[in-house]
Amino acid sequence: MFEWLLIPGAYLLGSVSSAIIVCKVMGLQDPRELGSKNPGATNVMRIAGKKAAAITLLGDMLKGLIPVLIAKLMGGDSTLLALVGLAAFFGHLFPVFFGFKGGKGVATSCGILFGFSWVIGGLVVGTWVLVYKLSKISSLSALVAAGFTPVYVWFVSGSVELVVAAILISGILIWRHKKNIQQLIKGTEIKL
Repeated sequence: MFEWLLIPGAYLLGSVSSAIIVCKVMGLQDPRELGSKNPGATNVMRIAGKKAAAITLLGDMLKGLIPVLIAKLMGGDSTLLALVGLAAFFGHLFPVFFGFKGGKGVATSCGILFGFSWVIGGLVVGTWVLVYKLSKISSLSALVAAGFTPVYVWFVSGSVELVVAAILISGILIWRHKKNIQQLIKGTEIKL
């Protein structure tokens, strides 16, 4: 019974914006006011550099990873893992602490996937890195990795619940990148 409290807890942890906190602690301007105005690691890298971006990336990944690992340690089944992961993801997208305006969810979803399985997380990160090495475009890397995620989850876990969660996460990630998709089509998407 107690393990179901992990769902609202995961949402609250997901609502903690690493980008905004890192920029505030480092005396930088709010990332929602600069660059792409997205409170995520890529925008933080553009406006504040690699160190701030790396801390943001780690923070966003951990807020997806930690609740899923706790659910696993408590003996949660695939349904609980899927719901906890989705709660952390929606917390990042719609953070209660920051006016329900969050990031795109790439790093948080990556942490969630590592929580589901280190193999799944590794495959997704490997896909992102490969596409990034070839293109130098972060959004394209995220979109390709998101597209492959449900396939990886299915082949590694075989869990219908985790696949459904992966499909929801991937679909939302792609939808939240619609502006980037338009820029990719026009050939105007920024390389890092």
